[in-house]
Amino acid sequence: MKLGVVFPQLEIGADPSGVREYVQAAEEIGFDHVVIYDHVLGADTTNRPDWRGPYTAKSLFHEPFVLYGYLAAITKRLELVCGVIVLPQRQTALVAKQATEVDVLSGGRLRLGVGIGWNEVEFQALNENFHNRGKRFEEQIAVLRELFTKPVVTFNGRYHHIEEAGLNPLPVQRPIPIWIGGSEERALARIGRLADGWFPQRPPAGGWPAAFQIIEQSARASGRDPSSIQMEARVNIIGTPDDWQKAVDEWRNRGATHISVNTMGAGLKSPSDHVAAIRRWWEAMH
Repeated sequence: MKLGVVFPQLEIGADPSGVREYVQAAEEIGFDHVVIYDHVLGADTTNRPDWRGPYTAKSLFHEPFVLYGYLAAITKRLELVCGVIVLPQRQTALVAKQATEVDVLSGGRLRLGVGIGWNEVEFQALNENFHNRGKRFEEQIAVLRELFTKPVVTFNGRYHHIEEAGLNPLPVQRPIPIWIGGSEERALARIGRLADGWFPQRPPAGGWPAAFQIIEQSARASGRDPSSIQMEARVNIIGTPDDWQKAVDEWRNRGATHISVNTMGAGLKSPSDHVAAIRRWWEAMH
């Protein structure tokens, strides 16, 4: 099982030296990958009394693709993981171009996690339709894989029309792995049909066994081998080393192929504190 870190977006700060310190330390310690969350805009809740989203205008987020370009230059081995890009609020061909550039500059180290998103404020600001995002999402994945693997693409779908055009350069990985994050039954069924891997968010009504069953049934109905779909779990640094080991063992027993430690929300004050935390976690796992 590969071990990674969740980039502490909300707490890392805007100083690039802190970003560099954290990510280079993660690689030096021995972690396999770094997972980065995505949000473009945060909503001001002053005039939104019913706001229920976990993030607001006060939540700091580095832009993933630009950040990956920086990380590609200052790391040598770490896999760069989107966990996840909100795909339907973006132009698909542009995502393909950005992802390809990261893959090229990093020597084939990008894993593209995608999801449909929840923040209608972002969709409105980016001039994309929030209400058909699930349907567009599936077609977007098909378009991405075409662009990742073919020098010239013609695609005529419901939402995308490409006439004899393509990316240059193509990515190192053809195609770049596409993982999906989600929890609802429709998302789990999409994972079974379409994803190279998935990020469990929270279990459905029937618990994790129900989630695995939905994915397995969907995969088999699509002619896919369910065992080919990888899984990345996330555990929190809060607790004791025994708690960490228990959580890792539980996910290993569920079939996780990757696991990442999240250090946000633990009262850490600086990038150095986050580095110390991931070092303790790594040592506890070994």
